[in-house]
Amino acid sequence: MYVTFSQASRPAQISAHVLAGALVLICGATALFAQKQEPVLTAQEQPIYNQIKTLRTLPDDVRAKTTKQLALDIRQLPASPNKMRLAVALANLSTEGDFGHDTLQEVATALAETLRRQPVPDDKGQPAAPYVELATLVRYEHVQASLDEPQYQAAMAKLEAEDQRRQHLDFTLTDLQGRTWKLSDLRGKVVLVNFWATWCPPCRKEMPDLDALYQRFKDQGLVILAISDEELEKVKPFIAERNISYPVMLDPGRKVTELFEIDGIPKSLVYNRSGKLVAQSVDMRTQKQFLEMLAQAGLQ
Repeated sequence: MYVTFSQASRPAQISAHVLAGALVLICGATALFAQKQEPVLTAQEQPIYNQIKTLRTLPDDVRAKTTKQLALDIRQLPASPNKMRLAVALANLSTEGDFGHDTLQEVATALAETLRRQPVPDDKGQPAAPYVELATLVRYEHVQASLDEPQYQAAMAKLEAEDQRRQHLDFTLTDLQGRTWKLSDLRGKVVLVNFWATWCPPCRKEMPDLDALYQRFKDQGLVILAISDEELEKVKPFIAERNISYPVMLDPGRKVTELFEIDGIPKSLVYNRSGKLVAQSVDMRTQKQFLEMLAQAGLQ
């Protein structure tokens, strides 16, 4: 997953490579090492760090096995600030696709054990990012975590409250063809709202699957609304080059993105025909995973 930035904080020329260079690894709401230089690592930490940096280059089956082994390796590390950063980074990257429940469980266990042994101070009264990362895995990826920490409980409550707010939100946006869409006007349809950006590799990777599903189910009432906070000059040629057929719309000033409290992309929300939020993802999904989400809205 890639963290989102406001238009004010993101230079117009920013790219995934610039982001990666500035933060070393993007990790949702946090970063593995918030510095430009390579971190100082022990002999045990260095190979784990090197493998995490290259996870996105691996075929999915190899990536799943590697992710699971990395989780086990992180659990064997002695306590250190880098251990926490590695555990959070791996947790974030583990949700970019379908790498299996067992893999995600090992990742969650590694993060929970690290937090149990190395509690992190709260963030100005809010749960610190590692607790939110763990809560996200538990709530949306349906893994288990044993952690008796107030911050973890606060993180779970935070996610639940965000979901409750999203249930009652509405928006009106115009797509690239000039058609206006209002979420609340789409009762009777199954609606998948997808937050994305051209500079986000996981976003780009899931787009062909989204388009295939749109072609398959649009006559059965599926509507996909893809929302980007970027400029028209970037989005329009990008979509045209890839022949994306579902509606793509711009979010000037990030008003809808912020209304829905989107801090990492890609992010997808599925509403059933009654307008109830029934499924959501916290990262890139495969076609199989999207089908499972749509099934919860009664579309099969």
